[in-house]
Amino acid sequence: MIALELSVPVACWRKGRARELVETEVLPPPATCYGALLSLVGEQDRERHRGCRVTAGLLNAPVISTVLRTFWRSKNLKVAKGNDENAAPDQQQLVIDARLVVWCDSREEPDSGESLEDRVVRAMREPGSVTRAGAWSLGESTHLINDARLLPEGRPPAGCRAFLTASTGALTLPVWVDHVGTRGTRYEVGLLEDVSGVPEVQRLPRIPLAEGAG
Repeated sequence: MIALELSVPVACWRKGRARELVETEVLPPPATCYGALLSLVGEQDRERHRGCRVTAGLLNAPVISTVLRTFWRSKNLKVAKGNDENAAPDQQQLVIDARLVVWCDSREEPDSGESLEDRVVRAMREPGSVTRAGAWSLGESTHLINDARLLPEGRPPAGCRAFLTASTGALTLPVWVDHVGTRGTRYEVGLLEDVSGVPEVQRLPRIPLAEGAG
């Protein structure tokens, strides 16, 4: 298991059912962390590393601010996106100055090729060996990562609150998002737990295998 220490100045890890008030989760869901790791290693096929385990932990208690911004919506298909009734102001929560740890464990990946864990290590140690495009973000493209540090043994630099699976947990976060509808979206139930060392592997949320893949 490896981990990355990250800082993200501004982000909104949007709750899936948030509407008028765009609420944020307190930390990025596993699905968001998985996407960020794929982006780091330049992987465009999001199916490639299903089966790995990913989660995040908060090293600090970031402030949550609320701003007013314009959102696109689809009220009139004859009008261009972002124009007239296809745009409206709404309030949005923003997480400010988050310091995080993102863990990744690939021992359950069925693909026999280079694992996501190994690719992340290579991307951090030999960035010239990775072909990728765009700025690196944790969530939407505006949620840029300011700095990152590899923690090769998976041990956080300080105590943190991590999202770990627990059948009786009170927090439900997506581990796989269906971007076309909601039918294929999958969630994991857990809780925010104080962690001072390497977390138990089996309690890291797993990115689910495709249906029929075992």
